[in-house]
Amino acid sequence: MKYNFDEIISREGTNCIKYDALQRVFGSEEVLPMWVADMDFRTPDFVIDALRKRLEHEILGYTFRGNEFNEAIVSWMKKRHGWDVDPAWLCFSPGVVPALNMLVMALTEPTDRIIVQPPVYFPFFGAIRENGREIIENPLVLKNGRLCMDLDDLKQKAVGARMLLLCHPHNPGGSVWTRHELETMAQICIDNDVLIVSDEIHSDLIFDGHRHIPLASLSPEVAALTVTCNAPSKTFNLAGLATSYLIIPNKDLLDKYNHMINDQLHAGMGNLFGAIALQAAYAHGEGWLEQLLEYVHQNVKFVGEYLQKNIPQITMIEPESTYMIWLDCRSLGFSTGELKDFFINNAHLGLNEGAMFGTGGEGFMRLNVACPHQMVQWAMEQLRAAVDGLRE
Repeated sequence: MKYNFDEIISREGTNCIKYDALQRVFGSEEVLPMWVADMDFRTPDFVIDALRKRLEHEILGYTFRGNEFNEAIVSWMKKRHGWDVDPAWLCFSPGVVPALNMLVMALTEPTDRIIVQPPVYFPFFGAIRENGREIIENPLVLKNGRLCMDLDDLKQKAVGARMLLLCHPHNPGGSVWTRHELETMAQICIDNDVLIVSDEIHSDLIFDGHRHIPLASLSPEVAALTVTCNAPSKTFNLAGLATSYLIIPNKDLLDKYNHMINDQLHAGMGNLFGAIALQAAYAHGEGWLEQLLEYVHQNVKFVGEYLQKNIPQITMIEPESTYMIWLDCRSLGFSTGELKDFFINNAHLGLNEGAMFGTGGEGFMRLNVACPHQMVQWAMEQLRAAVDGLRE
């Protein structure tokens, strides 16, 4: 089946964060929203069909996730990433961000030191800070247009640390970590008894020429200290269904997490429709995903070529994955506040400001291109007009 990603679908009036929260987030409703990481494409037909079928039975009481839920995840991991996952390793979370917080609470102690690699997805910082742990920064380094790990710095920072929060692949920079990077990082953690929480929610959104390697698949030694967080929500645009999962091969870590979510928080029941959507997406979604990746990559290439030709003052970090583009706006010479104001009030674009991603994010903006191509064109034209206006 050929899917139409060019269709522009109005999302206003659906309590959609991306569109209906513009005034609250940007102080203006006159911006083109290309910020929060969801997609403006129609939900795949096979997911909608599965949800409709369940609604034919008009009782929506307490339910549990059957064996089909775990089997769908195991099959997907094998097909897409060549990873043999034992169903016994699987557990539930209503989202990856809640999982980060629960893992910090369950697997670390107050005042423990937890490593992050900024600039990085900003809820990482809150999961540490708001739970009374200490943030240790191992900043990424921009080399030849790619955000790379500073492994020498990590070797020093890992001494005395308890946990590392890894964004794999990286958000916002789009780096797909190489086997060498992962193996070196993992060995440093093994040597220092540092647990790794690997957020792999963008792992299906990998562009040609790159390959996602699940961290825990490297070796039994790495698996023993790794918790993998994942979900179909970024891949198939299902964030509103609040259904994620964790893969925890180490039974001691698994038991501690399950005790936290099930016994202490009573948050493990989950969402009936989230489970159904996951099973449908993982059973039938490969063809749709391949078309999505091709379409999004064309949007990425268009942005790169447009900037180079028309707005050379702004460059992009070429993403190896995800539908987010990390825009380098430092040559404009704006402060963080000025850059945010420029995008909102001059370019009329709603993007994520880079400073919120921590050290190294100043002067950058995060652009979401998981939308119809015409919207990307509008965004680039608005940005060009705004930059041109600076010379007038």
